Amino acid sequence: MNTLSRHLIRTASLSRLTLPPIVSLASSRPTIHQHQTSPYHTTSPPSSPDWHGTTIVCVRKNGRVCMMGDGMVSMGSVIVKPNAKKIRRIYPKTLGGDKLRTNSGALGGGDGTGDDVATKESENEGTIVGFAGTTADAFTLLERLEGKLDEYPGQLARSCVELAKGWRTDKYLRRLEASLIVADKKATFEITGNGDVLESHDGVLGVGSGSSFAIAAARAQMDNPELSAEDVARKAMKIASEMCIYTNDNFTMESLAMEEEKKTDVKIDN
Repeated sequence: MNTLSRHLIRTASLSRLTLPPIVSLASSRPTIHQHQTSPYHTTSPPSSPDWHGTTIVCVRKNGRVCMMGDGMVSMGSVIVKPNAKKIRRIYPKTLGGDKLRTNSGALGGGDGTGDDVATKESENEGTIVGFAGTTADAFTLLERLEGKLDEYPGQLARSCVELAKGWRTDKYLRRLEASLIVADKKATFEITGNGDVLESHDGVLGVGSGSSFAIAAARAQMDNPELSAEDVARKAMKIASEMCIYTNDNFTMESLAMEEEKKTDVKIDN
């Protein structure tokens, strides 16, 4: 067998061999999934109905109820308005302003005394409401609360519970983002969209972004007998405005007299 024949046989045998596929080094590397990174956290913290850009505090002390709030309205990092009024006084129809306005002309014989008496009576009547959150949502809840007060006159606790019940269960109301503080002569309540109706145990309640500072400052001054409810609320709001960037020192206040507890004398016959 010549050299040419041997070369042909060797070439044919090599062609029958199955060679393994060529593996690319690039494809053999493990695949690494690269996620887009952001300098900020993409997961937002759980929202709470109490944290809104304002501060409202209510203090009950020495026979007076004082509710005070700031006037700042902000949109993001921009101050839109510095003197908004976030505290309202509600007069139920069964107890409200019509009766007071009617009596103003009958008292004092038209010399102005009747107007002064009616003004003092109006300052100690009704229900004080302060709100933190979206303005439209807050006024929607105020209208609902006014309707509940008309439905259950003189029963603030029940009116607040009924409002919280509807706020929690109604598919339209549950989207409202606001918190309310409601006070009358007998009690003070905080109402949230979670269905909570909280009553003050020490005479101090607050809502809003600076409420923690205001509540702490008010509680620290409650033991001072020389300070009235208005003094405590004003000092607390002053401290909150110095610590919370969403709270200014343009305060609005509403107050009324607390209802004195009736004491009944029990006589024991010997």
